[in-house]
Amino acid sequence: GGSPGAHGIQGIGAGFVPMVLDMKLVDRIITVTDEDAIETAKALSTKEGIMAGISSGAALWAGLQLAKELGRGKKVVVLLPDSSERYMSTALFREGSYELEG
Repeated sequence: GGSPGAHGIQGIGAGFVPMVLDMKLVDRIITVTDEDAIETAKALSTKEGIMAGISSGAALWAGLQLAKELGRGKKVVVLLPDSSERYMSTALFREGSYELEG
């Protein structure tokens, strides 16, 4: 969506476009901050019992923003691309921490 750079959302922006992604079908890209991705993943866990990872938090945050923009009566589908098990040592499980990893 923007210039490549350091961020804390593991699994997003790996520097390549998968062969299965046809960019002609992409309407737009929604930029999500590390903090919004982490907070949304945490909320998904505490409110819904769904243990999702940081990139899932980013996807859900973007979907929620789009749903607000589209308004009532519209449907938005969000795919959650990961679980939380590989993030046990990251900011996702550190209280109040949004520092970049590495």
